[in-house]
Amino acid sequence: MKIVVLVKQVPDSGAERNLRSDDNTVDRGSANNVINEMDEYAIEEALQVQERHGGEVVVLTMGPAHATESIRKALSMGPDAAVHVVDDALHGSCAVATSKVLAAAIRQLAPDLVICGAESTDGRVQVLPHMIAERLGVAALTGARKLTVEGSTLTIERQTEEGYEVVTASTPAVVSVWDTINEPRYPSFKGIMAAKKKPLETRSLADLGVDAAEVGFAGATSAVVAHSKRPPRQAGNKVTDSGDGGVQLVAFLASEKFV
Repeated sequence: MKIVVLVKQVPDSGAERNLRSDDNTVDRGSANNVINEMDEYAIEEALQVQERHGGEVVVLTMGPAHATESIRKALSMGPDAAVHVVDDALHGSCAVATSKVLAAAIRQLAPDLVICGAESTDGRVQVLPHMIAERLGVAALTGARKLTVEGSTLTIERQTEEGYEVVTASTPAVVSVWDTINEPRYPSFKGIMAAKKKPLETRSLADLGVDAAEVGFAGATSAVVAHSKRPPRQAGNKVTDSGDGGVQLVAFLASEKFV
């Protein structure tokens, strides 16, 4: 089984994140960039499927040149190879354009299974797995907390607020996972050294047959038109009980439409 894992490099969610003042995109140049947390669970799930059923795991990333750092980190966990889609024209791409580029790369790789995180910590739109599956014309098994592979049949437990749903489809398919599905492994020293020698191929928009006018700012279907810093936290309202504390509290809750 050939498995493609989608991996995105994002600014560390534990540090302050900013938008650029010139074009309102995420400022990745000044950030501490890491693998999107949910994608680490996708990598781990792909490796577990490979261990049970054999085959090949390929990491696929779309991003600037410095995303290579995260690709090598992903490879150190165990995948066999990686493909990096990098092109200056991609800057400013929206989710729709991103799905177009990734789908084009996936078609060339022709996997049996695509696994990705349910969301990215910088965008949090949760739409890419669905968009990619639609472009590829395959099933989308999204929000998985458990994945079972039996031959060409995939079964997931889709996590919901009430519990879970059981969803089944045939390969090829796209599966997105939550952080409840497994516990990602730590790269070993041997894995880190081996990652330096694993195949890492770069592909441009021309290699994928995608027109530059369909991506970036030119092809974006949405854009951030303005942004501002989060306002500082204001002091709360203090109720001093002089016999009418309960009345004051209810009045405040009513003003905030809680009661």
